[in-house]
Amino acid sequence: MTTLDLRTDRTTPLDPVPLDPATLGYPATNVASIPPLADHWRSLDLREILSRPAAFLSVSQSNSLYRPGGVQYAEGHAFRGSLPATVTAVQAARRAPSFVSFNWIGYSVFRDRYPQSDFDRAQYASWTGHLDATPEQIAWDDELAPELRELVRPGDNELYEKALQTAFVGTDLPLELARKRVEVVVITGIHLDWCIEGNARAARDHGLLPIVIGDATGAQRPDQEPAAFERINSFFAPVISSQTFVDLLSH
Repeated sequence: MTTLDLRTDRTTPLDPVPLDPATLGYPATNVASIPPLADHWRSLDLREILSRPAAFLSVSQSNSLYRPGGVQYAEGHAFRGSLPATVTAVQAARRAPSFVSFNWIGYSVFRDRYPQSDFDRAQYASWTGHLDATPEQIAWDDELAPELRELVRPGDNELYEKALQTAFVGTDLPLELARKRVEVVVITGIHLDWCIEGNARAARDHGLLPIVIGDATGAQRPDQEPAAFERINSFFAPVISSQTFVDLLSH
C-alpha cells in the first residue's frame, strides 16, 4: 500500500477542499427516513420516561466528519443536517432538569495505539494506514466539531470510544451513568448503523432506556439509513426527530 506523506504545515489530515452540496445531491435532513414508532414503543409515555434521570450522548461528531480536510468529510455530513439537529437536541436537554449527565464521545479513525485484535488491526489499517498524519493533524481530525464545542460546559464528560462500536466497554461511561443513577440515554452522532446502533444495543443490555434522535445521526450514505432506522426502532430503541424530542421536553 502506498503511504501518503502528510507531514506538511497543514493542520488537516487531507487537503481541505470544500464539497459542493449541489453536486452531492444529498437531502438536507433525513427526517423523512425516520419510521413511525414501533407499536410496542407507542404503549409508553415517552414524556414521562424523559422526566427520569437522563444522560445525553453525542458520539463521533468531530472535525473528521464535518470539516474540509477531515478523513471522513467526503461522506457529506456537513450538509446532511445531523449537526444542527444535535445542537437543537442539546439545547433542549440543557433546559430540562432531568438531564444530569452530558457526554461527548469521540471516535478516532487513527487507531494504531488502541488495543487491537487481528480483525481490528486489519480493519483499522484500511481506514488510515495509508496516511502518514502528524500528531497535530490527528488531534485536529479527532476534535469535537466547533458548533458542539461551544455547547460543552464544565462538568461534562469528554471521552473516546476504545472498542469497535460502543462507549460502554473500556471507558468511564458506565460508572458515570451508574453514579448519577441515570435511567435514560439520548443518543446523537455518527455513524447511525455503527456506533449509534452499537451504543443503543449496549445501553439496553446495561438496563438503560436509549432513545435515538434520528435526524441528529447519519450513516455513511443516506440510502443506508432507512434500514438502520427500521432495525433500531423495531428492536432496540425508539427513534424520534429532534423536533419531537423538543416537544416531549416542553410539556
